[in-house]
Amino acid sequence: MTDLGFDAPTVIRTKRDGGRLADAAIEWVVDAYTHGRVAEEQMSALLMAIFLRGMDRGETASWTAAMLASGDRLDFSDLGTPTVDKHSTGGVGDKITLPLVAVVAACGAAVPQASGRGLGHTGGTLDKLESIAGFSAMLSNERVRDQLRDVGAAIFAAGELAPADAKLYALRDVTATVESLPLIASSVMSKKLAEGAGALVLDVKVGSGALLSSPQRCRELAHTMVELGAAHGVPTHALLTDMNGPLGATVGNALEVAESLEVLAGGGPPDVVALTLRLASEMLELAGVDARDPADTLCDGTAMDRFRRLIAAQGGDLSVPLPIGAHSETVTAARGGTMGDIDAMAVGLAAWRLGAGRSRPGEGVQAGAGIRIHRRPGEPVSAGAPLFTLFTDTPERFGAALAELDGGYRVGDTPPASRPLIIDRIVT
Repeated sequence: MTDLGFDAPTVIRTKRDGGRLADAAIEWVVDAYTHGRVAEEQMSALLMAIFLRGMDRGETASWTAAMLASGDRLDFSDLGTPTVDKHSTGGVGDKITLPLVAVVAACGAAVPQASGRGLGHTGGTLDKLESIAGFSAMLSNERVRDQLRDVGAAIFAAGELAPADAKLYALRDVTATVESLPLIASSVMSKKLAEGAGALVLDVKVGSGALLSSPQRCRELAHTMVELGAAHGVPTHALLTDMNGPLGATVGNALEVAESLEVLAGGGPPDVVALTLRLASEMLELAGVDARDPADTLCDGTAMDRFRRLIAAQGGDLSVPLPIGAHSETVTAARGGTMGDIDAMAVGLAAWRLGAGRSRPGEGVQAGAGIRIHRRPGEPVSAGAPLFTLFTDTPERFGAALAELDGGYRVGDTPPASRPLIIDRIVT
């Protein structure tokens, strides 16, 4: 694309001053950044201007379309099997994709799951899976198609799907521009529309550990993404789900894989199991698959079999022990009582400090870094009992991680108020 009379400083200035970006300006700046004609510092400035000034629905739709047009768009309409995918807006301890993909595939739908890496304090599916020895998320489009036919699922890096999003995703992660409604909506939907699924279910997190903590903003985000899906011919539903506390009892890459395997073996934390099955039912309904009860796949081992096939197809070896940080620190209870609320943001930031996340684009993460939560809200606690165990390969990180965790939990005399896991359901 030629420069069409646009330049980066003018586009930045327009948004900085609260103006509306024309469709042509959005198309130009996304394309120019993708191909290196707009510098990183210029796009960083524009992202911050968007973060502060926002974008209206029309601008968000244009930004999404521009990112979608930056690369390939897959088409599985000839596969002979209904295709459906799920996307979470990101949470702490959110390992749901791992068991969910296997459950849905075991029920008869195909799941093309283009996934991302950790963003801010939230974990990334690819970072988790790459803690499995040999696992590769780098699949060609043809490999994805073959694996959907043979296994019923593929979890892969977006690659040439919406490459503009891949660059912007990494830049947002390190420029404090993650929590922007239009940038989240366009990032999610450009990648998900490009991957070619026939239907889409969104898990929009609400609470302290979510990318957007305000229930009103989360509801607006859900509506925006559902509308974007419908506008591109992809039936889309959204569930608003609680993210005030971490999901499950582990936060960190390999730790969350191990917990996912527990779920697939018919165990695991009740909240992880419940959300997995609720999302599976929503996906199967939207895909038009009238199948068996998803819970049966966890009981009879068919979901575990499907997961093992998926991992093996992508080079992974589950017989190799998952890594765990070489150093650990345990936080114990100063008093007895009942475990109160655990703040998801505090735990997520502590795990990030331990090395489970990254602070600059392309930085590696520690597969074995993370936190094991020993007492869930409402459970009894004895004085001196372990509450959290922190893992890392770099023990100098413990101080900062413990500081993040301090104040993020309490032990009291009464149990905390219960909160619903599913808050609302958004459809067109």
